[in-house]
Amino acid sequence: MSARSSAQIAYSAIEAASAKLARLQSVEPFFIDLSLRENPVGDRVGQTLADKLAILPKIREFGFDNILLGTLDYSMPEELEVDDDFMMHLRDHNIDTTGCYAFTDVGLVDSHGDFTPSPSMLKLRDYNVPNTLHEIYLSKEGMQGQYDFATLKQSLPVSINWIKQQVNGDQGAEPKIFINIVDGCDAFAQAPEQTFEILQLLGELNITGLSFEDDRGTYLPFQVGAYVAAARALLPSDYKILVHMHSGGGFENASVLEALANGADGVWGGLPKRAAIIGHASLGELIANLVRLDNPHMQAYQLQQLMPLATGLQITDEEQAVPDDLPILGHNAYRLPLSFFRQIKGRPQDLVPEAIGGTYGYRICPVVSDPGVIAGRLSEVTGQPDTDFAQEDLEQMVRLMRRDLRAGEKIVYDKPGNLLALYERAKASARAAAH
Repeated sequence: MSARSSAQIAYSAIEAASAKLARLQSVEPFFIDLSLRENPVGDRVGQTLADKLAILPKIREFGFDNILLGTLDYSMPEELEVDDDFMMHLRDHNIDTTGCYAFTDVGLVDSHGDFTPSPSMLKLRDYNVPNTLHEIYLSKEGMQGQYDFATLKQSLPVSINWIKQQVNGDQGAEPKIFINIVDGCDAFAQAPEQTFEILQLLGELNITGLSFEDDRGTYLPFQVGAYVAAARALLPSDYKILVHMHSGGGFENASVLEALANGADGVWGGLPKRAAIIGHASLGELIANLVRLDNPHMQAYQLQQLMPLATGLQITDEEQAVPDDLPILGHNAYRLPLSFFRQIKGRPQDLVPEAIGGTYGYRICPVVSDPGVIAGRLSEVTGQPDTDFAQEDLEQMVRLMRRDLRAGEKIVYDKPGNLLALYERAKASARAAAH
């Protein structure tokens, strides 16, 4: 291979990445916020009716037009949940539910050809919720005990038609219906022929679009991107494709970005990180990452409220602090241990904390923290300007931390008392050296 052709391959690889970046910078994502449902699923205490009534206007004010109110429980529909109380309260008090959704499961056609809507579909109608994420399973494990493929294929058009006829959509329009494949990644990986058959069927049913999940968070980003591209090839161009990724393997944020880069229209999830299992690709993280990429459509949201709102909602759900080391939204996400790590406004793909309602802080790590970080942390602890601390004292603090560690002393200098003691030692050392 010639040097010229090698260079062409190298440039082509960079151009392919640039094309994906351009897509992420220009896409106007369709978001459905699930802060009223996704986050309580995995939290320690759940949300009360009062919590939900307080949260709804906050997420509307932040800028979300599409909001999921809850799941209309499938396994014990007669035992009502707070989600039921919430939707009935909104109905009974004539609170605007434009753009609101609820999860429903599919109704079934029996062996005699008779259709029975699921209890969740009846609740959707009776609670006056205008739109739905209508859920199905397509993998062998997912369908087991519920229906076989032939029954699902026969039932799905009838179930969709029932919703169109029985449910009043936004301002009297037809309800928006997304078919959500709960085990979507499993279905694409394990049963692609059946999955494609269902997608082609959906393409004939005039619905809003498709949604699919990685419900355990075990599929890799390039696989998710491929499944989106496959769905995009099979569905009409005006159908929206949404994804939802859990955090099982730590791929979730990469997976939603890969999905968007490969033709997905949007994502659903809660604003905070908390979700089923150990978290999910939250809308808070995704919005922050799209701000990082200079996507202009993110200016439609109240970005100055992003960090305080997302962390506040998680504290409400968990009744404990957000984990310090959570990326983007955690307390340590913008506490600098080394000045070199500072993100700079205007530098490509840097995201300064002020852009999402945060501020920089400082964290003392004895192996790497430099005088600038030490001055910043001293300023936080004492309330004095960082310029009040002499450079020679700060440099001596670095030396003392190194000496202490070499001597086997393990001290948490980030604690205010320990930091101030180190500062006094450094000043004493400087005075002793001067004499």
